[in-house]
Amino acid sequence: MNLVLEKINQRYSGDIASKFTITLGDEFQGLLNKGANVIKIITEIENELYPTSVRFGIGVGDITTRVNPDIAIGADGPGYYQARRAIEYLKKGEKMNQSGKANIRLAADGKEQSSTELINTIFSLVTALKTSWTERQREIVWMMLQCSSSQVNVAKKLGIQQSSVQKGLANANYYTYKDAMNTAEKALSEIRRVYV
Repeated sequence: MNLVLEKINQRYSGDIASKFTITLGDEFQGLLNKGANVIKIITEIENELYPTSVRFGIGVGDITTRVNPDIAIGADGPGYYQARRAIEYLKKGEKMNQSGKANIRLAADGKEQSSTELINTIFSLVTALKTSWTERQREIVWMMLQCSSSQVNVAKKLGIQQSSVQKGLANANYYTYKDAMNTAEKALSEIRRVYV
Protein backbone atom coordinates (compact mmCIF):
# COMPACT_ATOMS: atom_id res chain seq x y z
CA MET A 1 0.00 0.00 0.00
CA ASN A 2 2.91 2.36 0.69
CA LEU A 3 3.98 2.31 -2.96
CA VAL A 4 0.44 3.05 -4.14
CA LEU A 5 0.12 6.02 -1.77
CA GLU A 6 3.56 7.33 -2.79
CA LYS A 7 2.48 7.31 -6.45
CA ILE A 8 -0.73 9.16 -5.55
CA ASN A 9 1.22 11.72 -3.48
CA GLN A 10 3.53 12.42 -6.40
CA ARG A 11 0.93 12.41 -9.17
CA TYR A 12 -1.55 14.67 -7.33
CA SER A 13 0.87 16.84 -5.34
CA GLY A 14 -0.89 20.02 -6.50
CA ASP A 15 -4.16 18.88 -4.89
CA ILE A 16 -2.70 17.53 -1.67
CA ALA A 17 -2.48 19.65 1.47
CA SER A 18 -1.13 16.74 3.53
CA LYS A 19 0.22 13.56 1.93
CA PHE A 20 -1.67 10.28 2.04
CA THR A 21 -0.27 8.29 4.96
CA ILE A 22 -0.93 4.87 6.47
CA THR A 23 -2.36 5.42 9.95
CA LEU A 24 -3.44 2.20 11.66
CA GLY A 25 -2.81 -1.20 10.10
CA ASP A 26 -4.49 -1.01 6.73
CA GLU A 27 -6.09 2.42 7.14
CA PHE A 28 -4.79 5.56 5.45
CA GLN A 29 -5.72 9.20 5.27
CA GLY A 30 -4.82 12.31 3.35
CA LEU A 31 -5.94 15.90 3.10
CA LEU A 32 -6.84 17.63 -0.15
CA ASN A 33 -7.25 21.35 -0.85
CA LYS A 34 -9.89 20.67 -3.49
CA GLY A 35 -12.10 17.83 -4.63
CA ALA A 36 -11.33 18.02 -8.35
CA ASN A 37 -9.33 14.79 -8.51
CA VAL A 38 -10.91 12.81 -5.67
CA ILE A 39 -12.56 10.37 -8.08
CA LYS A 40 -9.33 9.80 -10.01
CA ILE A 41 -7.43 9.23 -6.77
CA ILE A 42 -10.03 6.77 -5.48
CA THR A 43 -10.17 4.91 -8.80
CA GLU A 44 -6.39 4.59 -8.95
CA ILE A 45 -6.07 3.36 -5.37
CA GLU A 46 -8.95 0.95 -5.85
CA ASN A 47 -7.48 -0.52 -9.02
CA GLU A 48 -3.92 -0.68 -7.72
CA LEU A 49 -5.04 -2.57 -4.60
CA TYR A 50 -7.48 -4.89 -6.41
CA PRO A 51 -8.67 -7.53 -5.46
CA THR A 52 -8.49 -6.11 -1.94
CA SER A 53 -11.69 -4.17 -1.29
CA VAL A 54 -11.22 -0.67 0.09
CA ARG A 55 -13.64 1.70 1.82
CA PHE A 56 -13.29 5.42 1.11
CA GLY A 57 -14.71 7.99 3.51
CA ILE A 58 -14.59 11.52 2.11
CA GLY A 59 -15.03 14.24 4.69
CA VAL A 60 -15.63 17.88 3.88
CA GLY A 61 -15.03 20.42 6.58
CA ASP A 62 -12.51 22.62 8.30
CA ILE A 63 -9.24 21.51 9.89
CA THR A 64 -8.63 23.14 13.26
CA THR A 65 -5.01 22.11 13.79
CA ARG A 66 -1.81 22.97 11.96
CA VAL A 67 -1.51 20.99 8.74
CA ASN A 68 1.74 19.11 8.18
CA PRO A 69 2.19 18.77 4.39
CA ASP A 70 4.37 15.67 4.76
CA ILE A 71 2.12 13.50 6.91
CA ALA A 72 -1.64 13.49 7.48
CA ILE A 73 -1.40 12.16 11.04
CA GLY A 74 -2.06 14.69 13.81
CA ALA A 75 -4.42 17.01 11.97
CA ASP A 76 -7.89 17.31 13.45
CA GLY A 77 -11.18 19.06 12.93
CA PRO A 78 -14.63 18.69 11.36
CA GLY A 79 -13.21 17.54 8.02
CA TYR A 80 -11.70 14.46 9.67
CA TYR A 81 -14.81 13.89 11.81
CA GLN A 82 -16.90 13.84 8.63
CA ALA A 83 -14.55 11.33 6.97
CA ARG A 84 -14.75 9.07 10.04
CA ARG A 85 -18.54 9.39 10.01
CA ALA A 86 -18.57 8.30 6.35
CA ILE A 87 -16.39 5.25 7.11
CA GLU A 88 -18.59 4.27 10.08
CA TYR A 89 -21.67 4.51 7.84
CA LEU A 90 -20.05 2.15 5.31
CA LYS A 91 -19.03 -0.31 8.03
CA LYS A 92 -22.53 -0.29 9.50
CA GLY A 93 -24.01 -0.96 6.06
CA GLU A 94 -21.71 -3.94 5.61
CA LYS A 95 -22.62 -5.37 9.04
CA MET A 96 -26.31 -5.03 8.23
CA ASN A 97 -25.62 -6.70 4.85
CA GLN A 98 -27.49 -4.00 3.00
CA SER A 99 -27.98 -4.78 -0.66
CA GLY A 100 -27.42 -1.15 -1.68
CA LYS A 101 -24.07 -0.84 0.04
CA ALA A 102 -21.32 1.30 -1.40
CA ASN A 103 -17.58 1.44 -0.79
CA ILE A 104 -17.37 5.24 -1.14
CA ARG A 105 -19.24 7.72 1.05
CA LEU A 106 -19.20 11.50 1.35
CA ALA A 107 -20.03 13.32 4.58
CA ALA A 108 -20.10 17.10 4.65
CA ASP A 109 -21.24 19.91 6.85
CA GLY A 110 -22.59 23.31 5.95
CA LYS A 111 -23.30 24.46 2.43
CA GLU A 112 -22.09 21.27 0.70
CA GLN A 113 -24.82 19.26 2.44
CA SER A 114 -27.33 19.73 -0.39
CA SER A 115 -25.21 17.87 -2.97
CA THR A 116 -24.00 15.17 -0.56
CA GLU A 117 -27.10 12.99 -0.92
CA LEU A 118 -26.90 13.11 -4.72
CA ILE A 119 -23.21 12.20 -4.74
CA ASN A 120 -23.76 9.31 -2.30
CA THR A 121 -26.55 7.96 -4.50
CA ILE A 122 -24.14 8.03 -7.43
CA PHE A 123 -21.54 6.17 -5.35
CA SER A 124 -24.10 3.47 -4.47
CA LEU A 125 -25.12 3.01 -8.10
CA VAL A 126 -21.49 2.92 -9.25
CA THR A 127 -20.71 0.26 -6.63
CA ALA A 128 -23.63 -1.82 -7.92
CA LEU A 129 -22.16 -1.59 -11.42
CA LYS A 130 -18.62 -2.46 -10.28
CA THR A 131 -19.71 -5.51 -8.31
CA SER A 132 -21.40 -6.95 -11.40
CA TRP A 133 -18.22 -6.82 -13.52
CA THR A 134 -16.39 -9.95 -14.56
CA GLU A 135 -12.61 -10.02 -14.27
CA ARG A 136 -12.26 -9.31 -18.01
CA GLN A 137 -14.74 -6.42 -17.88
CA ARG A 138 -12.88 -4.89 -14.93
CA GLU A 139 -9.60 -5.22 -16.82
CA ILE A 140 -11.05 -3.55 -19.92
CA VAL A 141 -12.70 -0.74 -17.93
CA TRP A 142 -9.52 -0.07 -15.95
CA MET A 143 -7.43 0.01 -19.13
CA MET A 144 -9.88 2.49 -20.72
CA LEU A 145 -9.75 4.72 -17.63
CA GLN A 146 -6.01 4.42 -17.12
CA CYS A 147 -4.96 5.04 -20.69
CA SER A 148 -7.76 7.33 -21.85
CA SER A 149 -7.35 5.33 -25.03
CA SER A 150 -9.51 4.26 -27.89
CA GLN A 151 -11.01 0.80 -27.95
CA VAL A 152 -8.49 -0.16 -30.65
CA ASN A 153 -5.53 0.79 -28.44
CA VAL A 154 -7.00 -1.01 -25.42
CA ALA A 155 -7.53 -4.12 -27.57
CA LYS A 156 -3.87 -4.03 -28.66
CA LYS A 157 -2.64 -3.62 -25.09
CA LEU A 158 -4.78 -6.51 -23.88
CA GLY A 159 -4.09 -8.68 -26.92
CA ILE A 160 -7.76 -9.04 -27.85
CA GLN A 161 -10.04 -7.91 -30.67
CA GLN A 162 -11.59 -4.42 -30.64
CA SER A 163 -15.02 -6.07 -30.83
CA SER A 164 -14.23 -7.87 -27.54
CA VAL A 165 -13.38 -4.52 -25.93
CA GLN A 166 -16.62 -3.01 -27.25
CA LYS A 167 -18.66 -5.95 -25.96
CA GLY A 168 -16.89 -5.86 -22.58
CA LEU A 169 -17.54 -2.15 -22.19
CA ALA A 170 -21.20 -2.54 -23.16
CA ASN A 171 -21.76 -5.45 -20.75
CA ALA A 172 -20.02 -3.54 -17.96
CA ASN A 173 -22.17 -0.43 -18.61
CA TYR A 174 -18.88 1.45 -18.90
CA TYR A 175 -20.28 4.65 -20.35
CA THR A 176 -22.95 4.85 -17.66
CA TYR A 177 -20.26 4.23 -15.03
CA LYS A 178 -17.97 6.87 -16.55
CA ASP A 179 -20.78 9.46 -16.81
CA ALA A 180 -21.79 8.85 -13.19
CA MET A 181 -18.22 9.20 -11.95
CA ASN A 182 -17.70 12.35 -14.06
CA THR A 183 -20.86 13.84 -12.51
CA ALA A 184 -19.60 13.05 -8.99
CA GLU A 185 -16.18 14.47 -9.88
CA LYS A 186 -17.74 17.68 -11.19
CA ALA A 187 -19.77 18.12 -8.00
CA LEU A 188 -16.74 17.39 -5.82
CA SER A 189 -14.55 19.79 -7.83
CA GLU A 190 -16.68 22.68 -6.60
CA ILE A 191 -15.61 21.95 -3.01
CA ARG A 192 -12.43 23.75 -1.97
CA ARG A 193 -10.59 24.51 1.25
CA VAL A 194 -7.29 26.28 1.78
CA TYR A 195 -5.01 24.82 4.47
CA VAL A 196 -1.84 26.51 5.62
